[in-house]
Amino acid sequence: MELSPEQKAAYIETAKRLKGYERRLFMARIVKSFGAGGPSLAERELGWGRKTIRKGMRELDTGIRCVDAYRARGRKRTEVHLPELLDDIRALVDGQSQTDPTFQSQRLYTRLSAAEVRRQLILQKGYTDEELPSAETIRVRLNELGYGLRSVRKAQPKKKLPETDAIFEQLATLHQQAATDETLLRASLDAKASVAVGAFSRRGKSRVHVKALDHDFRPELKVTPYGIYLPDLDEVYLYLTTSKVTSDFILDCLHDLWRSVRLRFPQVKGLLLDLDNGPENHSRRTQFMARLVEFVDTFQLSVQLVYYPPYHSKYNPIERVWGALEQHWNGARLDSLETVSRFAASMTWRGVQPVVDVLQKVYLTGVRLTAKEMDLLELRLDRLPGLEKYFVSILPASTP
Repeated sequence: MELSPEQKAAYIETAKRLKGYERRLFMARIVKSFGAGGPSLAERELGWGRKTIRKGMRELDTGIRCVDAYRARGRKRTEVHLPELLDDIRALVDGQSQTDPTFQSQRLYTRLSAAEVRRQLILQKGYTDEELPSAETIRVRLNELGYGLRSVRKAQPKKKLPETDAIFEQLATLHQQAATDETLLRASLDAKASVAVGAFSRRGKSRVHVKALDHDFRPELKVTPYGIYLPDLDEVYLYLTTSKVTSDFILDCLHDLWRSVRLRFPQVKGLLLDLDNGPENHSRRTQFMARLVEFVDTFQLSVQLVYYPPYHSKYNPIERVWGALEQHWNGARLDSLETVSRFAASMTWRGVQPVVDVLQKVYLTGVRLTAKEMDLLELRLDRLPGLEKYFVSILPASTP
């Protein structure tokens, strides 16, 4: 059988215009019309592949359509071959990252380059150089996980104490211990900047028309959100106050949290608290330490205080929650305490809404212990030599 040039051109052009199943079905019908030797003729004269023709013939005869799995073709992503890679990258980078200090995004900024992350995967996680992807692939995965590869700066100039590296090394050790020890529960604590309550603009955007005052007059009320975040569980507890964030307020929040969750954690014997060096919760704040010792004895629960270095508070995991909260409500008009509370409760952090409570109590500032009382209290505190301000352990008093 001979095909004219016009027939060849028509068959080839039509096949090119069709895709997948329709193309194979067209090719099968044409080949069948050629009779015996049709597949060989189509391959020779039209350039059609014998495997494609065979598949089309089977689909035509059986009526069963073969689904084209285009996405399954080609090279597989690295994590298909190394299923633990992304979790290992998170474990390495998470403790080295801080939130966006402007709270305009939920982006995290890491201190590690992609090449350094790759090197640490080999040193700490046991990967070989041959099985790991290139540094460029690591860079892409870091971006997909939300870690921006740029220098971390909270303010200019960036300050660093001589102890900073040693503090971060100890932090990483304790965080790893908390992640693997079921008797230890890690929590991250900090306050967000106070929110001015009123018809003020928060410089955000909204899909509905929202009017705000053209000048930010003095607000009638300010609300301060205080957060306790459980990083290993992705649970957030928010406490709102119109009073001052004092040592007593912070410990009242901690009391409330533990009363609400302790039945869920009967195996937990101690808390690991991530803190910054704020004036109301640093380890030399007498009232803060006194209330902590009281907390430890009340619940017979050990507490380890771990402090981020000065000028590095944005590395504290709770700061990432503040970025999500600010993005959630920055297009709204927070004109009452109830509005602030409802917006906070409707936020989601990694798919889960926070538990929100409003503490109405008025807290007094300036409450402190005498030097003699603090000297006695120091006997209950176990400070890490060389880093005494940053790592403090408190054990329950022995019961008679």
